[in-house]
Amino acid sequence: MQISEVSKRFDLTKDTLRYYERVGLIPEIKRNSSGNRDYKEEDCNWIEFIKYMRDAGLSINTLIEYLKLYQEGDSTIKERKELLTEERDKLAEKINKMQQSLDRLNYKIDVYEERIVKKEKELITRKKELETNLS
Repeated sequence: MQISEVSKRFDLTKDTLRYYERVGLIPEIKRNSSGNRDYKEEDCNWIEFIKYMRDAGLSINTLIEYLKLYQEGDSTIKERKELLTEERDKLAEKINKMQQSLDRLNYKIDVYEERIVKKEKELITRKKELETNLS
């Protein structure tokens, strides 16, 4: 698969894919006889994994470390799990903080909604009083 196809498939720029390869975030992509990158399904699986992990907030350095450990084989399974567990815990804490922020924002919106409703009721009452006084 050519880089343009992979770029579209994962909604990543060609430059991002080249960068990921250059810094060791994904394994080196084999080249075809013309010298162009020829992505295999296994390469695409790595790109998909990296994309999800980046979306989850993992740093490039963390993912490079993970890839190196993966390439060392089964002897690093425990280290890889620990690395992912640490990152999961960081993400969970971030989600918790974001939920607290969302709750606070919703509270503030509710307060404003109550104030708006109160003001509308006051205006309706004043209007009725004016209409009564004019009659």
